[in-house]
Amino acid sequence: MLVLVFDPFHGAAGDMIIGALLDCGADRKSVVQAMQSVMVEPGITEVTRAGIRAVKVDTHAAPTHRTLADVMKRLDDSAVDIPPEVLAMAKRVFTRLNDAEERIHGSHVHFHEVGADDAIADVIGACTAYYSLGIEAAAVMPITLGRGSTKSSHGLIPIPAPATTAILSQSGLIARQGKEEGELCTPTGAALLAEFSTIPATDLGTYTIQAVGYGAGTRDPTNIPNVIRAMVIEMTGDDRPLQPDMVDILETNVDDVSGEVIAHAITRFMEEGARDASAAPIIMKKGRPGFLIRVICTSDKSAGIVEIMARELGTLGIRCIPAVHRFIAERTIEHINVEIGGNHRAMPVKIGRMCGKIYSIKAEFDLARDWASEIGIPVRDVLGAIEKAGWKAVKNGSAGSGGR
Repeated sequence: MLVLVFDPFHGAAGDMIIGALLDCGADRKSVVQAMQSVMVEPGITEVTRAGIRAVKVDTHAAPTHRTLADVMKRLDDSAVDIPPEVLAMAKRVFTRLNDAEERIHGSHVHFHEVGADDAIADVIGACTAYYSLGIEAAAVMPITLGRGSTKSSHGLIPIPAPATTAILSQSGLIARQGKEEGELCTPTGAALLAEFSTIPATDLGTYTIQAVGYGAGTRDPTNIPNVIRAMVIEMTGDDRPLQPDMVDILETNVDDVSGEVIAHAITRFMEEGARDASAAPIIMKKGRPGFLIRVICTSDKSAGIVEIMARELGTLGIRCIPAVHRFIAERTIEHINVEIGGNHRAMPVKIGRMCGKIYSIKAEFDLARDWASEIGIPVRDVLGAIEKAGWKAVKNGSAGSGGR
């Protein structure tokens, strides 16, 4: 599994993150094109920081105040130049920033520093670079924040900035103050790292390093390199964690639909490409019984499934919880020789692995049901026989090697 590891030992800012990812091999042409969609062409140069060669990105943008709606429109206007996955990721980063601002200042009209063209370009550029690397997960080492105070559009504020601490408080990322005066991790940098992070750095285990990149900040102190390091690593051995995945969760409540209609709707959701769909009984307002309909799907399937939910269930509102991180086991499907009462058949089983070890063997229900009907025994007996044969084959070494 390819994993991107960020080491912000001297903090993080949006331009530094872009530089590190470009130095790791991110597609420079697509990054520049994405950033140009909101501003002039960025400057990309090689510099040295305390003896370490690094890539520095300059956005050449003037400060501008915008609302969240203004920022989202600017992102939508750039959609022709960036993949939809990058656009969705950039919007989530600005949603994090907006939520942090509102936790600090209450309901507000304008972004300040983070609504400027350079911040928008940094977010689009970093998300484009991240996406172009084709990695499967990301981890963030402890973030150095800095100390002291700095001037902002709100006046003198402490370091780390309130928005930075608000973002990190919701991220689960580990931080440390550090000894250097000044702001080392910006709100934009914190929001990007929080968005990218999918696995704890403590779960990395053993790995080989495929690429290393350094992104430079503007300052050039002599005693410590003002850079962020990024590494592309390949997890090795049997200590690989569960693989991360991103899904949307779609939900609606219904109280005027029959069970037959709900069953048909769930079938339609799965046909459309949902990963899973379910209906759970609930008590709604005024004590009315109803059902919570929940669908798990990838982001590219959400729009189509929402339309089916509305049409099939007649619901007027559907909640979307976007881009939820989940972890999935490595899985393979293998065929196992099974014998039941003198009847022999090769039956498929789904084998789940975690940290290189098999922990789950499940029979495929539909084929087990068909066989049970043929030989005239309960389907649960067939399921049990298949899974028992599967575990026996694993013990004997004739299954579980990863074949499909």
